[in-house]
Amino acid sequence: MSLAEGEYEQFEIPKMSQGQINLLQERLKSTVWPNELEKDYGWDYGAPTWAVKPLVEEWANSFNWDEFKADISKWKHFRMNVDGLLMHYIHERSSQPNAIPIVLLHGWPSTFYEFHKIIGPLRDGVGNNQAFHVIVPSLPGFGFSEAPKIKGYGIVKIASMINALMMNLGYNEYMYHGGDWGAIIGKTIAVNHSNNCKAFHTTMPMLLPPIPTPRNIIFHPFKVAKFLVSLVVGFDWVYGKGKARLGGATFANAERDKGCGYRAIQGTRPYTLSFGLTDSPAGVLTWLLEKYHEWTFHPAERQNTESLPETISSKEFLTQVSIYWMTNTISSSVRIYYECLNQNEITSNVMSYVKIPFAVSSFASEISKLPKDWLEASANLQQYSEIEYGGHFPGLEEPQILLADLQKFGKHIKKTQIL
Repeated sequence: MSLAEGEYEQFEIPKMSQGQINLLQERLKSTVWPNELEKDYGWDYGAPTWAVKPLVEEWANSFNWDEFKADISKWKHFRMNVDGLLMHYIHERSSQPNAIPIVLLHGWPSTFYEFHKIIGPLRDGVGNNQAFHVIVPSLPGFGFSEAPKIKGYGIVKIASMINALMMNLGYNEYMYHGGDWGAIIGKTIAVNHSNNCKAFHTTMPMLLPPIPTPRNIIFHPFKVAKFLVSLVVGFDWVYGKGKARLGGATFANAERDKGCGYRAIQGTRPYTLSFGLTDSPAGVLTWLLEKYHEWTFHPAERQNTESLPETISSKEFLTQVSIYWMTNTISSSVRIYYECLNQNEITSNVMSYVKIPFAVSSFASEISKLPKDWLEASANLQQYSEIEYGGHFPGLEEPQILLADLQKFGKHIKKTQIL
């Protein structure tokens, strides 16, 4: 590696050669389709062929690779040596004098491209709103970030790397937003690096309920009582239908969570799974599609009859898939589940109290939703928005709502002179 620790260089998105494109298209066109039941059961068994096949055909026949490269090259890309790995990131400095530094961090199965609709508006303070210096990293082993060569790259280590990236860029104080792993890593940053991270915004909070600790009994006795009652009569009865959804509470208990199978495999045997995902373009497309269907908002009447929601175009989805495919990082991306599970990092992450200003945008189809009561008891909650639609990828699904919420929180942080 030619870069010393903390040094960075401009990075140009590589072009797929015509030979690579031809090979991919040949593989897609020769896909062997799986044996399925005679009756259509929607998505009960996972992603069905009727949902997958049109996307495979579009990727093979009409996906424009020159347009793809131009689309993701419109920002300033860099790579920095952080902890011995070349970490890719977008860095868009604002021309506005009151701009705040903000990190936007994706999760799995996503990439930096998840935020492509809000990078410019955040940078420019569109609508005469709060402007930001926007930094969008790729997680280690995702997309254009170098994959770790040794074990141990869990959420604590990655949180330290993201904080180091910001310090090396000269942003000693900053605001943070993340969803999925970006949310989990963000909470660790908010707790472990609060001298630098001054405000934390997320769409997927990971916090304890108001259990009867001495602190909660003193400061939140009514919330504690409500929680204890909810354990008997159910969360929906106490907090309202769907207000508490613990989608990420278990890695492998399929009896309680039918959607946890992918976590169990990725958290225990990522190598074995990776052969199929790395070798088959249709395989990796399908593995990602299931999540882009299951974790997004669909009107009830279309839940089982459409693959992607109307808010995410097939081009946007295929761009996400293409980044994984061209960089051969699907195998390295899933290893974060193994590292986190085997280092038992989720427990300590959930138990930590967030002291810095905290904000939550709660979208309807997010895989994990917590009642406002819980957030107030376990964090310094200063902004809460509940949205009746949108899901796990709000930067793609509902960018205007996410943008407005980030600008609102940023304005609050600026006004209170936290940043």
